[in-house]
Amino acid sequence: METLNERLDPLVDYIMKTCLWQFNSRGWDRLRQSAGILGQTCQILCGEEPVHETALDRCYWVDAVMLARAFRTRFPWIDDLSKDEIRTLMTALHDKIDHLTVHGSLNEELTVPHY
Repeated sequence: METLNERLDPLVDYIMKTCLWQFNSRGWDRLRQSAGILGQTCQILCGEEPVHETALDRCYWVDAVMLARAFRTRFPWIDDLSKDEIRTLMTALHDKIDHLTVHGSLNEELTVPHY
């Protein structure tokens, strides 16, 4: 059985190489998009229908649908996970992406308050 990190690493790699939403120029934008997209991706992978009432929710929903589709295609083992395992994996993925793109980033532009 694979460990959480063994499952997590290819998902992180996929996002870092193919998803442009992670490169917003402001840290708060990156955090908000990460929460919106990865949160809805988790819901989709768990068979739930995300709420997409606002324009921003719909924007994140489109990215989440595409990400869930890509994850299922490239990583078919995701469909073998329970909902709890998916939630654990997606929480770890969200934490890792936030660390790589904001909290652990050396890009000082991300923290300029008036940018």
